[in-house]
Amino acid sequence: MSSMIYNKMQHIPVIWRGLASNVRTYSGFSRIRRVVKVAFSDKYLFYTNVTISLTLSSVGDGMEQMYELYTGEIEEYDPKRNMHMAFSGIGVGILCHHWYKILDRFIIGKSYDMVVKKLLLDQLIFSPIMIVTFFGSLAIFEKEPFSDFKKEVRDKFITLYRAEWMVWPPAQVINFYFLPTKYRVLYDSTISLGYDVYTSQVKHNKSLKTVTKDVVS
Repeated sequence: MSSMIYNKMQHIPVIWRGLASNVRTYSGFSRIRRVVKVAFSDKYLFYTNVTISLTLSSVGDGMEQMYELYTGEIEEYDPKRNMHMAFSGIGVGILCHHWYKILDRFIIGKSYDMVVKKLLLDQLIFSPIMIVTFFGSLAIFEKEPFSDFKKEVRDKFITLYRAEWMVWPPAQVINFYFLPTKYRVLYDSTISLGYDVYTSQVKHNKSLKTVTKDVVS
């Protein structure tokens, strides 16, 4: 499974070059419509979702760093930190792509009961997985990945999970009720832009350890 995903990731630049050449013959609004149609087709949807997720994760961290520069919390922009946050977006994009397909395959329909079931599964099962994946993907770049991963989960998991319950239930009602599967990650990632600013802040907040311990105790 991991080798298959790795191979797909290697193909992303080639895929987008092929997509660009495919729509070059169109002009104006027709070109935009063609790009959207091809990008969200079954053939390209995985690459589209991953690209959207990594791009907006990078943008979210960039916005957070601009704010931290403004407030004096950091002295200069950190491109390596931004690259790491973009990398975390790859994992998020992959998981979301497959998760929404699984939900729509096994829970069919848009009735009130179906939406509630999807919402509860999303919050109780997928949300914790996403938070752990977020910390795990960033821990790869630390000097002691496993120790850093355990520390981050212990100190910051509750903070992010609590925020998930405030942000995502109302947003996901719209997602599950109104949108087709192929647009779910786009919608998710768009809403996540503001949330990614917050996750970047939580991830790089050195004082959060003490705050979290006080909340737990």
